[in-house]
Amino acid sequence: MSKKKILLLVGGPSKERKVSLSTGRAVYLALRKLGYEVVKVDPKIGSKNFSQHNCDLAFNALHGQFGEDGTIQSLLERQKIPYTHSGVKSSAIAMDKLKSKKKFIKAKIKTPKFKVIKKLSDLNNIISKKKFVLKPINEGSSVGVVICKNLSSLNKVKIKMYLKKYGKLLQEEFIEGKEVQAAIMGSKALGAIEIKPSRNFYDYNAKYSHNAKTKHIMPANLEKKIYNKVLQIALRAHKCLSCKGVTRSDFRVTRDNEIYILETNTQPGMTPLSLVPEIAEYSGIAFVELIKWMVLDVSTNR
Repeated sequence: MSKKKILLLVGGPSKERKVSLSTGRAVYLALRKLGYEVVKVDPKIGSKNFSQHNCDLAFNALHGQFGEDGTIQSLLERQKIPYTHSGVKSSAIAMDKLKSKKKFIKAKIKTPKFKVIKKLSDLNNIISKKKFVLKPINEGSSVGVVICKNLSSLNKVKIKMYLKKYGKLLQEEFIEGKEVQAAIMGSKALGAIEIKPSRNFYDYNAKYSHNAKTKHIMPANLEKKIYNKVLQIALRAHKCLSCKGVTRSDFRVTRDNEIYILETNTQPGMTPLSLVPEIAEYSGIAFVELIKWMVLDVSTNR
């Protein structure tokens, strides 16, 4: 194992660059502890000719656009470099909230009602008279997410700016309930964690700042039957998107125990506050062992 040479991709050009650098630091230490030779490359700074490093495989620690939307996966495949996480098509579909929702609906996985917003007037025919969510179709880590109490509370100037920035937005019915996130490792559901943010919702700061004081409840405080159902749905989502490696699916569970999937993340964070490592640890899998499994999964199953 110590003879393997791993290309560790970190940083990148997306809005989640800082998250990727944090993930990269944790993964680098784990890989070195496992005895691997590691070549760390930041695609935003260095050459994209990854084959020049003569590595056995790439550990993709990138987040956001370029890193998890199929772009870097295409580059690696063209250079014949095996890599962690999901493939080109699965990554692209999972990153696109509209395409993934259509996949979930086809697989009969319940997801909040939604519509595409291309201009401000599209909001006149709203999907909910109560709270609703507006978000970019292909961003992660809650980048650009806005929660509106109702149409009158909408900051039109802000939404116009977002439409100009992102081209189009997804309007989604806001589901009141517990925020639950479930991790999948290969063909196995690891567990589900409940998130209680002290902020308005589980936004970027709530995810990555200790000062946000987000409460993590592991395992999620759900009836056993509902908890197991969340795991089953997370695995179904993983499979219906044809994902590989490790994924994390985000859910809302209502007071009546209705389960709604929000999205599936094919590049879950590996930062000190990330959820997949916490779920794995509760399941008896230490962080180093999780990283080892991800490397061996590429070597044996791709």
